[in-house]
Amino acid sequence: MRVAAYQAPLLADGSTDALGLIREQVERCETDGVEILCCPEAVLGGLADYSAHPSAFALHCGDLSDVLAPLTSDTVTTILGFTETNRGCLFNSAAVFHRGSVAGVYRKLHPAINRSVYSAGDEMPVFTVGTLTFGVIICRDSTFSEPARVMASRGATALFVPTNNGLPFAKASPNIIADARKSDVARATENGMSVIRADVAGRTDVLLSYGSSAITAFDGTVLATARQSSADLIVANIE
Repeated sequence: MRVAAYQAPLLADGSTDALGLIREQVERCETDGVEILCCPEAVLGGLADYSAHPSAFALHCGDLSDVLAPLTSDTVTTILGFTETNRGCLFNSAAVFHRGSVAGVYRKLHPAINRSVYSAGDEMPVFTVGTLTFGVIICRDSTFSEPARVMASRGATALFVPTNNGLPFAKASPNIIADARKSDVARATENGMSVIRADVAGRTDVLLSYGSSAITAFDGTVLATARQSSADLIVANIE
């Protein structure tokens, strides 16, 4: 299957520009025969942990299909991150948007190292598009072996990793790219599954990201990497 990872520009808190940018990538993927496009964590609105009003851009799953309607495609399924409001809580979530409908949602299991406005998710679902069964985990979840292992045991042969390494300047470092790559190779080789990571890149007035997007084969071979500190779209065939 042909897959892609969109390294989106790091946008200002609450920006809605990402939807139009992702639509452009969907059109590119349609032309290039890509079947699944992975976009970054919290690409819609940004990370609530860095917002003065965390719930301002949160979306309820019941409204999500309407919001994502511009991304509808007969051939390209899009995975993208957003802040979800559900059961009186905020979740750092990723939606699988397939042919105009939300096929499912994954909620980040490990929201932050210390504290977060996000509640932790507690499910590890798998999804199937065409011939591919896959899992979705979000950013820091990839540093833990259990989610990928559970998803592999449920038949997943690929793992999509929406990521957002937009950090305060003092914490941002290009070393984060190497750390992400190490996690991708580990999850791939432990489970015999391809790993597709999509990060943000660039800077705002308060945040910086170098971008760690990459596509890694099931044997740990890195098939494609994005340009550092720049928006990019990378494409590869996975088995």
